[in-house]
Amino acid sequence: MNGKGGVEDAATSFSLAPPPPLDWKFSQVFGERTAGEEVQEVDIISAIEFDKLGDHLATGDRGGRVVLFERTDVKENGPRKDLERQDYSMSRHPEFRYKTEFQSHEPEFDYLKSLEIEEKINKIRWCQASNSALFLLSTNDKTIKFWKVQEKKVKRISEMNVDPQHAAGNCNITSSSTGSSRICLSNGGCSEMPYKYPSNDFNFPPGGFPTLRLPVVVASQETSLVPRCRRVYSHAHDYHINSISNNSDGETFVSADDLRINLWNLEISNQSFNIVDVKPANMEDLTEVITSAEFHPMQCNTLAYSSSKGSIRLY
Repeated sequence: MNGKGGVEDAATSFSLAPPPPLDWKFSQVFGERTAGEEVQEVDIISAIEFDKLGDHLATGDRGGRVVLFERTDVKENGPRKDLERQDYSMSRHPEFRYKTEFQSHEPEFDYLKSLEIEEKINKIRWCQASNSALFLLSTNDKTIKFWKVQEKKVKRISEMNVDPQHAAGNCNITSSSTGSSRICLSNGGCSEMPYKYPSNDFNFPPGGFPTLRLPVVVASQETSLVPRCRRVYSHAHDYHINSISNNSDGETFVSADDLRINLWNLEISNQSFNIVDVKPANMEDLTEVITSAEFHPMQCNTLAYSSSKGSIRLY
């Protein structure tokens, strides 16, 4: 009996032992400044957001720029679900690298209200990716923008297909007749000035040169990330936008300021629907403001917003 009791007491004491403390460490640092280096105000980060899968990270700063980072260990080891099936150890920290950046917002001025609108990014929200393209929403105090970032092949202009013997012969004939040194052009003409000022004393034969061809635009194997603003949603908020949230249906999103919440369709930028309005008839009766709004991640018909009174309302 005593032996069994000793085993039970040991098991109980082991189960009640406090868990080891969590040890937080930096796995990566981006934009770290050296000691004594001054940080510019435009470089202060004002928004940060992971995408749904955690493979991309977006940051926005006070200068209106959006910087994207992508996870690199996913490409090397495969998707997380496949690694879990293979019992792959996930103890290693994910690694990210710089992907691209673009200027999302510029400083503006509202002439009707004599109000300066800062370019500072307030919120960033990732949207559903499609056809290897990334989509995201970014907003400052007044304007929301819908961005598409996609890799495209770099197009280059191929050289003109001209017979070099003919081109050289044409230049030699002209040079010997005038007695001056000229630059041989790829189109068979000669010039003493840059290419945009071709010589006028050279006469092309009737019908032109049979070996001359126009340059052709060809796509190389190199790719470049091209950000493009697809939609601009503006003139719908009288107060500063404090939050945006995209819906699980992939078609709509909401934007919220201090007194109103508007519903938008991603494809329609000139129309929105006001779904929440807490502005009283007399502003002196104002007792609370909206602080944030968020769609349910799975149910497209559920919305929550919080107020300055510490309350949360579900719609």
